[in-house]
Amino acid sequence: MRGWLRPALLPLALGLLVFLGAGKPQAGERRVVFDQLGRRLEVPADPRRVVALAESVTEIVFAVGRGERLVGTTRFADHPPEALRIPRVGTYIQLDIERIAALRPELCIGTRDGNPRAAVERLEALGIPVYVTHPMGLSAMLASIREIGRLLNAEGRAEELAGDLERRIARVAARAQAQGRRPRVFFQIGVDPVVSAGRGTFLHELIETAGGENAAGEAEGYPQYGAEHLVRLAPEVVVITTMTQGADFEAVRRAWGRFPNIPAVRDGRVHVVDAAVFNRPAPRLVDGLETLARLVHPAAASP
Repeated sequence: MRGWLRPALLPLALGLLVFLGAGKPQAGERRVVFDQLGRRLEVPADPRRVVALAESVTEIVFAVGRGERLVGTTRFADHPPEALRIPRVGTYIQLDIERIAALRPELCIGTRDGNPRAAVERLEALGIPVYVTHPMGLSAMLASIREIGRLLNAEGRAEELAGDLERRIARVAARAQAQGRRPRVFFQIGVDPVVSAGRGTFLHELIETAGGENAAGEAEGYPQYGAEHLVRLAPEVVVITTMTQGADFEAVRRAWGRFPNIPAVRDGRVHVVDAAVFNRPAPRLVDGLETLARLVHPAAASP
C-alpha cells in the first residue's frame, strides 16, 4: 500500500509479541506487540471488542474461533455467513473513522495492502491501537493467522489451522514438482480491459506453487492485455475469476473462442473459478491453490 514506511526492524516484522506479565491475562492488563510492519504497539492483553479493517482479517478471526469478538468489519465481509451480522465500517480502502470510534473497539486489525496509512494514524490518534498485517504471500498469510491467534489468545486454534494449511500447501507443491513441466497459465481478473496478475502478487505465487508458469509473469502487479498480446502469450491454461461484479462469466469464457490458435482455447482449458477463494489472504486461499493445481495438472489431482 502506498504511503507506508518500510519496516526498520525486519525481525520484528515477523509479528513477535512481547508480553507484559505472564499467565492468564487479567482485565485491564496490557502488553506490547510488534505488528508485521515492525511497529511497536500497546494493546489489551485480552481484547474483547475488535474491528477488522479488511475482509481477510474477518475470515481469519472467525477461523481461529474468535468471531464473537468482532464488533465491526468491512463492507464485503461475507464469510463465514455469521460475518454478515456484524456492523459495517466502510470498505477497507475507505474506512468510516467515526463509525469505528463509535463501536468503542479495544483493538483494530488491518492490512497494509489496502488500509490507508492516514486512516490508521487517525484511529491511533483516537487512542485505538491498530495492528497491521502484511500478508503478501502464502507464508506471510500463515504468519498472520498465527499472530492474530496470539493477539486474541487463540494460539492453539491458530497453530492447528496454520499447520494444516502448511501441510496442504506442501502436498500441492510436491505434486507439482513431480510433474516437471510447467504449463503457461493466464489468470484473468479483469474483463474490460483484460487484466491479469504479474510478479509480486498472490496469484503469481499460487500459479507457481500449483506447478504452472505465469504467462503474465513478464510484468509486475496487474498488467492489462490486448488481443494481440494474448495471442503472443499463447497460454496453455486460462483461469477467469468472478471478481468483476455483474459480468456474465460464461460469456467471458466463450469470448476466448476468438483465439482458436491459443493452446488453452484449442484444448478446451479455459475455466471460470470463484474469486472468493482467490482474492483474500485468508485460509480459503489454500482452497484456491488446490483448485488451481487441479486445473494446471489434472493428472496429478488426488482421487
